[in-house]
Amino acid sequence: MPGTGFFTHSLCRQHEMGRGHPECPERLDAIHDRLLLTGVADVLIQREAPEAPMVELELAHDRMLMASVRGLSAQVAEEQLAGGPDHLQIDPDTAVNRHTWLAALRAAGATLAATDAVMAGEMDNAFCAVRPPGHHACRNQAMGFCFFNNVAVAAKHALERHGLQRVAIVDFDVHHGNGTEDIVAGDERILMVSFFQHPLYPYSGTESRAGNLVNLPVPAYTRGLAVRELVEAHWMPRLEDFKPEMIFISAGFDAHRDDELGQLGLVEADYAWITRRIMDVAQRHAQGRIVSALEGGYHLDALARSVEAHIRVLADL
Repeated sequence: MPGTGFFTHSLCRQHEMGRGHPECPERLDAIHDRLLLTGVADVLIQREAPEAPMVELELAHDRMLMASVRGLSAQVAEEQLAGGPDHLQIDPDTAVNRHTWLAALRAAGATLAATDAVMAGEMDNAFCAVRPPGHHACRNQAMGFCFFNNVAVAAKHALERHGLQRVAIVDFDVHHGNGTEDIVAGDERILMVSFFQHPLYPYSGTESRAGNLVNLPVPAYTRGLAVRELVEAHWMPRLEDFKPEMIFISAGFDAHRDDELGQLGLVEADYAWITRRIMDVAQRHAQGRIVSALEGGYHLDALARSVEAHIRVLADL
C-alpha cells in the first residue's frame, strides 16, 4: 500500500558555505535525528535522490546558470589543491564549494524522482529533505542560498513530462519565493500561492501583477492565527477554483517564532494546519498527489520539530 516518500542524499550534506552560515549541513542532521527519535522515519518510504538530468533543469533554468555553478565548483576544487579557499562567494549570502554542483543536482533530482514516484502511484506523497534549497533561484541567477529551483523544476516536469494540465505551488517560507515567481509568473498552468514577511529579503513580491500568483505579504510579528485566516480567505478559494492535479510545496520553516532569520510567530501546530489544508485540496482535486521540498528553517530544533509535524500530516500519523 502506498505511503509517504522521503528523499535525500548524503551529498546534500557536503555543500557548505562557510563557518557559521545558517544554511548548514546540520539542518539535515537535525531532521534525520528527530524523525529517528520519534519513530516517524520507520513509516516512510526512504529513497536516495538521483542526479537531475540537464534536460530537466532546462525546463526552468538557462544553460548558462548550470555552466556557472558547475564551473565554480570545479574552480574551488582546483584552488583547494593549491592551498586556496574552500568556497567562493557569488553574493553576500551565497557561496559555492567543491561539492555544490553535485549537491544541487541531487536536490533537484529528489523532487523530480518524487514527482515520478507519486505520479506512478508508488507513493501517496513525498517530502524531500535536501539542500541547497531552491525558491530564490531564478531562471538565470543563483541567489539567497539557492542554485536550482527544486520545486519549479519539478512542477514544470509534471506538466511537460507527465501531461498534467494544472499544478499548484504552495510556498510558506518566511521569505518571498522570488525565484519561483520569476520562473512561473504568467504560466497559467501553474498557480503559486504564498505568504511571506515584508519587508524582508529579497524585498519583492508586493508588486507582482501576474494573474497566476497569490502573494500575501505580512508584517513582522504576525502570528499563526492571522496567517491561518489569510490562508483560508485567499489561498483556499483560488486553489479550489484552480483544481490542481498535483501540488508542490516550498516547505520553509523559518517563519517559526524561534527562527532568527525572520520575525514571524508560527509554531509546529500552524505548519500542521497548513499542511492539512493543502492535503484537503489535493485529496479533492489531485488524487492526493503532493511533493514537498525543504526550503528555509535555521533554528535546528524548531526546524526538526516543524518538519516532523509537516510529515506526520502528510503520512496521516
